[in-house]
Amino acid sequence: MKKTHLLLMGFVLLSFLLSGCYYFSAKREMKDAEKLILELKAAGGEKLAPYEYCSAGSNFGISQVEFYNNDFKGAQKFAEQSKSAAESGLTQVKKK
Repeated sequence: MKKTHLLLMGFVLLSFLLSGCYYFSAKREMKDAEKLILELKAAGGEKLAPYEYCSAGSNFGISQVEFYNNDFKGAQKFAEQSKSAAESGLTQVKKK
């Protein structure tokens, strides 16, 4: 009986730890994406790289919705896409 309880508690603890990993990585990705979007906006990305700017903003918005719906893996995925679009936009702005 004790062994079963110990095994069950270990499983519950492991599941909490694994779900927490996505929480923190999604939060970090979202923070990085927001920073890059603000940099892109400050560099004139709205006019010089409009597709990338809109894509980054849209993906970031979806990331926020996913995060608040506790889908941390989805939030991380959309935050990564937002970062990628913002980085691409910053590259285009620097070329012009």
